[in-house]
Amino acid sequence: MNTDMERWELRTAAALIALSVVTYLVHFLIFRDAHHIEIFFLGDLGFVFLEVILVTMVIHGLLERREKRTMLSKLNMVIGAFFSEVGKELLRLLVRMDQTPDRDPVLVAKEGWTGRDFDQAVRRANEMTFDLVEDPENLNRLKAFGKGRRDFLLRLLENPNLLEHDRFTDLLFALFHLMEELEARDCLHALPEEDLEHLSNDSRRVYDLLIVEWLEYMRHLSRNYPYLYSLARRTNPLDPEVCATVCG
Repeated sequence: MNTDMERWELRTAAALIALSVVTYLVHFLIFRDAHHIEIFFLGDLGFVFLEVILVTMVIHGLLERREKRTMLSKLNMVIGAFFSEVGKELLRLLVRMDQTPDRDPVLVAKEGWTGRDFDQAVRRANEMTFDLVEDPENLNRLKAFGKGRRDFLLRLLENPNLLEHDRFTDLLFALFHLMEELEARDCLHALPEEDLEHLSNDSRRVYDLLIVEWLEYMRHLSRNYPYLYSLARRTNPLDPEVCATVCG
């Protein structure tokens, strides 16, 4: 198929060159002015380089940025579906396991946050070391939660737009790994200390990525959908004083 395409391109190029030569020949036969042809040929040839810059670097760049914005908009819709169906509840489960002393309140998005506030929160989330305490009850909750969402998560991976979002893809892979680790154990009671530490590390990996992705998604809502951001704030799993009811 590639060979056929290359042949078609070569034939097209040859035809266009032939038409150009014929046009110049007709011009010469009519006006008998080779000097005029040479002047305009060199002028047109010089403009070709400017045209390449204009088309490939300017117009193509504008179209590429527009396409990227469209792709990111579609991707944020996918991330929104993830948090509606999986992410927020998963974050609540992991927050219950979080025994980090005085978890930084800067992670809790507030009304009126600016881009600088979100930058600070994301930076702080990346710097923090969270302390997740594993126990059979919480592990069983995670295991049961994962079983009911596997099909949905697999469908997310089929979305080609995810290839442009490494962080979210890493989150999905980390989550699948944690689910597989939990499902591989028939009984989560009386696990060895080393095994609990291993599961704690897997859970912490998901937790770290999930918090950052949640903050970035909140940033997106605050910029583009204030009414969705309002609900996200009032149901924020990271806020210990969360209240969905709108209070005056």
